[in-house]
Amino acid sequence: MKLPELFEGVLLRRYKRFLADIELPDGSRITAHCPNTGAMTGCAEPGSPAWISVSDNLKRKYPHTLEIVQTPQGFVSVNTGRANHLVAEALDNGRVATIDAPTLIKAEAKIPEGDGRFDFLVIEEGAHVSVEVKSTTLMVGDQLGAFPDAVSSRALKHLDALARRVVAGERALLIFCAQHCGIEQVRPAEEIDPAYAERLLEVAQLGVEVQAYGCSTDLHHMSIDRQLTVQL
Repeated sequence: MKLPELFEGVLLRRYKRFLADIELPDGSRITAHCPNTGAMTGCAEPGSPAWISVSDNLKRKYPHTLEIVQTPQGFVSVNTGRANHLVAEALDNGRVATIDAPTLIKAEAKIPEGDGRFDFLVIEEGAHVSVEVKSTTLMVGDQLGAFPDAVSSRALKHLDALARRVVAGERALLIFCAQHCGIEQVRPAEEIDPAYAERLLEVAQLGVEVQAYGCSTDLHHMSIDRQLTVQL
């Protein structure tokens, strides 16, 4: 995935959930949009090198977007919206382990029973595979990532929706997309959201497929380049 042109700065603070103050190389300061609803634990330390993109949309109040933060363990793409693009590219390129030859990849597919949407519906040889993607940026140990970084009722509902697809006789796949480039293993963050960790194990035992993939970036391109171990 090609990234937009990025400009380097220093992260001063992230606040009010969607805002981040950045100091530019000339000493000026700007406020950027922070496209991340999570706690961003470990990826929002003041003084961290950071990269921003600039939108040409004149209607935006904050034309700058915080895209990448550098941590001691590696680059982190904090724009959670990038995860779906990364997985879509991986699906197209055959990099998702259990999906070999998709004939259709539909984004934002309506959940059959109930409100909301799955990130993707993949049709492979006539079989339907519902796919939900979770951006993972929290590092809790040596190369160990965890999800979620804050209690998430929405993520819990997605687990239930995936489980219903399995009960209905279809396949369901949960993908943790580790946008923290230093992550090599992923587990549920039971210390943050024990209900999610418990339910994840239950749906996995029911038949929901759980996979994780790692990313790399050179600040010009970003891609999924390896499958990671999942610890349930």
